[in-house]
Amino acid sequence: MRLTRRDFGFGTAATALLSAPATAQPAKGVDAQLTAFLDAEFEAALRQNPEQLTRLGRKELYDKLSDPTDAAADRGLAWRRGSVARMKARFDRAGLGPDAQVSYDLWALALERAEAARKWRNHKYVFNRGGPHTSLPNFLINAHRVDTRADMDAYVARLSAMAKVLDQNLDRAKAAAAAGVRMPRFAYDQSIAEVARLMTGAPFTGNGESALFVDAMAKLRRLRERGLIDTPQEQKFVSAVSATLGGEVKPAYDRLSAWLSADRENAAADPKGAGSLPDGAAFYAAQLLDETTTDMTADEIHELGLREVARIRGEMEALKTRIGFAGSLAEFFVFMRTDKRFYLPNDDEGREQYLRLADGYLTGMEARLPQYFARMPRSDLVVKRVEAFREEPGGAAHYSSGAPDGSRPGVFYVHLSDTGATPIYELEGTAYHEGWPGHHMQISLAQEMTGVPLFRRQSNYGAYAEGWGLYSELLAKEAGLYVDPYSDFGRLGREIWRAIRLVVDTGIHAKGWSEAQALEYYTANSPQPTAKIRSEIRRYIVNPGQATSYKVGMVRILALREEARAALGARFDIKAFHEAVLGAGALPLNVLDTRVRAWIRSRA
Repeated sequence: MRLTRRDFGFGTAATALLSAPATAQPAKGVDAQLTAFLDAEFEAALRQNPEQLTRLGRKELYDKLSDPTDAAADRGLAWRRGSVARMKARFDRAGLGPDAQVSYDLWALALERAEAARKWRNHKYVFNRGGPHTSLPNFLINAHRVDTRADMDAYVARLSAMAKVLDQNLDRAKAAAAAGVRMPRFAYDQSIAEVARLMTGAPFTGNGESALFVDAMAKLRRLRERGLIDTPQEQKFVSAVSATLGGEVKPAYDRLSAWLSADRENAAADPKGAGSLPDGAAFYAAQLLDETTTDMTADEIHELGLREVARIRGEMEALKTRIGFAGSLAEFFVFMRTDKRFYLPNDDEGREQYLRLADGYLTGMEARLPQYFARMPRSDLVVKRVEAFREEPGGAAHYSSGAPDGSRPGVFYVHLSDTGATPIYELEGTAYHEGWPGHHMQISLAQEMTGVPLFRRQSNYGAYAEGWGLYSELLAKEAGLYVDPYSDFGRLGREIWRAIRLVVDTGIHAKGWSEAQALEYYTANSPQPTAKIRSEIRRYIVNPGQATSYKVGMVRILALREEARAALGARFDIKAFHEAVLGAGALPLNVLDTRVRAWIRSRA
């Protein structure tokens, strides 16, 4: 892929980042002053985002939730403009050391990204999968720790605030719909079903207990068992939780459900891509730019996908032959989709077995990490089933980062509502992508960095993070794993899945492909179960561009590795290469290029 001034697509900060250094150095003098300045500015930014404070393991603003309104977003953008202006007035970039210049440029680049995103703020579907209707309960259940009575007071306050935030987001969704931005009808159906699951059980209905109520009761029970509250205090909290859920949260969800049900009829039954939205072509181009951090056009991404699909099919044909299957690749796909040996029982024991298998793969990979990495993160990793209210058949596994102080582990989440949509031949690659040496390793190492401003330890660029996750699946193969040939075929299935994404995402959003066209192409080139394929296609429809980040990032990392091998020969060290890739935290791909090439020059 070529590098140009437009490679990240914004202005001067992106261009300046092409001078990024190979290694971070301890800050001294004016560099240390910049780090202190940026840490103070990041603290001010965190005051606008109480949830992020909580995810960092901190308890300031513990009873608050972020304001989702456009007015708040405008205030945040104005603050960021002022912050960058203050930085430029106080610090002469030319007088900074190389790594401090990277910090300076990345802080300026964050403003450029925010300015570019402002136009499209209301083009993204509000109550899409992972929207506030499910992300807020997920946050309270998994991120809001209750260690003291005051923490429980804050929990109840956040339940109350959640009702207001839902209403504010509903106002945003209504305004977007009035402007012609509606998610497709299937997404309305999914959100309506998610709300119904959340509102099932006490204190909303008489059937069982709701997820939020179960969580609150568990948190209270732990407080009482530790002697931090007595039984009367516990009952007082139970009453407060019940009253808040029934009197504030349920009415807010009822309002949301009523609007979703009413507006559903205005949504397209035949899903359309971003091109159908107002100024949709420009919106999709902006999404590709943000997700890939390159200047690749939709046509270029589409063509890369076609080439990669063809290459990986060749590897699949060779492995199929080694396995001894006599039929065509299409017939082998059907065999992989339908043979019962590849699926666990669709019951609680089958789901527990799936989680145990994931743990086993991660344990095996963890033992090999010292051969490939010079540093190991301190953060723990756990595997969990997705909460029932947001679970879907064939839903993509995902990772949630732990707290930097170790108070909350990183979590590898899997969807297990239907094990028939989750074949075990894919599990090994999934574990390496989400856990070791994938997201958990990359994000944990970034959070544990020293000598750089805090914001860099929390930065995220999709192509970097997802490219590393996909690269990790291949690295595990190189480490001698995927002993089972069917599991190795699952790895190729996962890689071709990411190549298919390049074709299908651009097909849907830039070339006018229908859902049926996307399903036909995907099914012809993947062994995945039909339910998973449909779930994936619908994910691409409602999240334009995001799915392209994986393969674009992996291709770039592999290209840099081959460049390093060719330049260094016997001096190439895989541990040192990985440190060059991971050692400065998440980066735009052009900055990663410059960093790795500087490392190559330093060792040549």
